[in-house]
Amino acid sequence: ITSTAHPTQGHEEPADRRSDFAFLHGRWAISHGRARKRLAGDTGWDVFGGTCEARPILGGLGNVDDNLIELPGDLYRAATVRTFDPATRQWSIWWIDGRNPFSIDVPMRGSFKDGVGTFFCEDAFDGRPIRVRFIWSRITEKSARWEQAFSADDGESWETNWIMDFAR
Repeated sequence: ITSTAHPTQGHEEPADRRSDFAFLHGRWAISHGRARKRLAGDTGWDVFGGTCEARPILGGLGNVDDNLIELPGDLYRAATVRTFDPATRQWSIWWIDGRNPFSIDVPMRGSFKDGVGTFFCEDAFDGRPIRVRFIWSRITEKSARWEQAFSADDGESWETNWIMDFAR
């Protein structure tokens, strides 16, 4: 068995940004906050725990994570698959909910700028078209934040409905 050289020298970050999600690799404890009702102006939130374990795939052009979500009364697993396109310098993100593993969500697409990742897609919620936004921020070696927001007015306004604070 022979090994192949890593495509970069030393510990340098590839110029095309394929290592943007390298911070996520490993095990995390997660504090979740989720709006009880979405796109309803509801200010009630459920707070609960979870875990996440992420690792690279595709020789560094992607990653996958396995999540345990301790939603009150509905403990479940979910996975995220992310892939990077060096030509467009964009990430695609797919969510797979373990309660419905036969379906995969519409992919989010976006990139990182100045340490913040912003990703969008067009989707539907309760039968109406919406835009979905993910933001990755507050990224350090020991912490990160993910936020999901919906917009029913084509991005004029956003309602955050899920926040995940990651900690090692």
